[in-house]
Amino acid sequence: MLQNLSKKELADIIQWDIKNWSKCLAFWEDNADLDPSKKVLALGEREGGMSLYFALKGHDVICSDYNPLPDTTKVMHANYGVADKITYQSIDMKAIDLEDASVDVVVFKSVIGALGNKADQEKALQEIYRVLKPGGVFLFAENLEGSKLHQYLRKKFVSWGERWQYVTNVDMNNWNASYQSIKTKPIGVLGLFGRSEKQRKFLAGFDAVLSPITPKKWRYILFGVLKK
Repeated sequence: MLQNLSKKELADIIQWDIKNWSKCLAFWEDNADLDPSKKVLALGEREGGMSLYFALKGHDVICSDYNPLPDTTKVMHANYGVADKITYQSIDMKAIDLEDASVDVVVFKSVIGALGNKADQEKALQEIYRVLKPGGVFLFAENLEGSKLHQYLRKKFVSWGERWQYVTNVDMNNWNASYQSIKTKPIGVLGLFGRSEKQRKFLAGFDAVLSPITPKKWRYILFGVLKK
């Protein structure tokens, strides 16, 4: 499935820093059973990218966000012919309005940092675990704290950089506590420094070489597959 995605599909799914962040899809595919007909809860889906990906794969998806989803998201899904696979719901991830053990997959991309503090992040993680079925998987791609340079530039140039609660490796130890199987991968060093998508793509080309040989604490994206 992944190799068959067009450039436009990949752009609509991933949305920014596409070359680095899109690697989450292959990581998830390699480390989780994502055969069709699973029930997927996608959190923080304002633009609807993760929902689009899983609907294209044949899953039934709850596309959710804290705020009502914009019409453009629903139009995009309709244009791809997957509207019948997707339902829409306003969900506060700290208090998910779903029954216990009711979904096979929970997924988000660059979402949990927006909660702004570790206490609320912990509430969200407890809720994710609660709604997952036994054997279900929690998939995520999230912003790591990164190097001191990453931290400085985010505060200086990113409008929400000071409000975002970036994930650390210490946080990850807490996230993992209740799951029976845990697979994570930190990637990316240079891609974040691009000021345009073209620049980010160019810099991400160097990350393919740099990520394996630089300290993990320098990387700015974390992929995860956690099995309940």
